[in-house]
Amino acid sequence: MRNKIAALLVSLALALPVFAATPVNVNKADAATLAKSLDGIGHTKAEAIVAWREEHGPFKSVDELTQVKGIGAATLERNRDAILLSDTAADSKPAPAKAKPKAAKPAGE
Repeated sequence: MRNKIAALLVSLALALPVFAATPVNVNKADAATLAKSLDGIGHTKAEAIVAWREEHGPFKSVDELTQVKGIGAATLERNRDAILLSDTAADSKPAPAKAKPKAAKPAGE
């Protein structure tokens, strides 16, 4: 009996749809793309993300998405790895500081 229950549970687990978020730049994507790409984000929440971005400017951190009405910690964590703030990883790193040229020493020193 236990084996039948275990087999049934495994079958059900495998039959359930698997939702995986698709990487998306939340600072550039339109509402339709956000809704299609992020798990638990429907059209209404996607429109709220776009509206927040238009009012406040680009998101500076992934955690800032919790300021959008309807986006809670659980939704954020489900999608954290798929939320991009720029198009490439290089864009999200600060530019290296340029070295200042050394001033020439006056003659005689």
